[in-house]
Amino acid sequence: MPYPKTPAAFATLAAATLALLGASLMGVPAAQADTIDVSPPGANDWSCKPSAAHPYPVVLVPGTFENMAKNWATLSPALKSQGYCVFALNYGATNGVDATGPVADSARQLAPFVEKVLASTGARKVDLVGHSQGGMMPRYYLGFLGGADKVNHLVGIAPSNHGTRGLITPTPDAVPPATSVGGSNCQACADQQAGSPFLTELNSIGDTVPGPAYTVISTTHDEVVTPYPSQFLAGPAQQVTNITIQDKCPADVIDHDQAPNDPVTQRLVSDALGQPAGRPGNPAYQPSCV
Repeated sequence: MPYPKTPAAFATLAAATLALLGASLMGVPAAQADTIDVSPPGANDWSCKPSAAHPYPVVLVPGTFENMAKNWATLSPALKSQGYCVFALNYGATNGVDATGPVADSARQLAPFVEKVLASTGARKVDLVGHSQGGMMPRYYLGFLGGADKVNHLVGIAPSNHGTRGLITPTPDAVPPATSVGGSNCQACADQQAGSPFLTELNSIGDTVPGPAYTVISTTHDEVVTPYPSQFLAGPAQQVTNITIQDKCPADVIDHDQAPNDPVTQRLVSDALGQPAGRPGNPAYQPSCV
């Protein structure tokens, strides 16, 4: 959630916060109170039907402290323009801050959203594209919540697959400063620390499950999920492709937060989504670096 930079924006945030608090005081959990979810451009057209060229709807899953509108402001319209049916969601809100709740609980919110997309589009499976926590959290859905039969491909952009040795902290404009990180207001932060009980459970069944393809896109300039190779998944080449952006474009200095907006990243995502059913991104694909 971007921190408001104008009085009008601050007033809007304050009103929303008061509404959430009021609902909580009346016995309605804040996470269940009515909120306004703004979709990124091109996403959540529930009349969209997949084409033969792009048979799998794409579900975009944002990262910690992020909402779908900010996280996918450029990738969503890019995929829509390529002919995909694109969907996105917010999840895991704690005290009004998205993607900060327990990761397992967030996966339980992803599951019905996927069902809704499948029912609306008539598709058999979806492709998932996630950033940071959003690239890791779906693995819980695949491995523990029956999602493997409903997902063709999971593409993770800088995903926290094995946790981070650093601290997961918001960028200056990502979250109001009163929100703690790593504490009770951000269980997702604790869950994403390397060696956490959640990650121990997640990876106890292996990095992958039979069925879906997996593509990981990482940057050597990642300052959040560190060390960056911890993002990679172990698995056979026919199921898993791990890509380091700088192996393709050495001069690319994109960092963790902006990775989804990077043109090279977006080309790698498009290549991965364009592979035959059940196949990961092509490790030999060379995107344009300009």
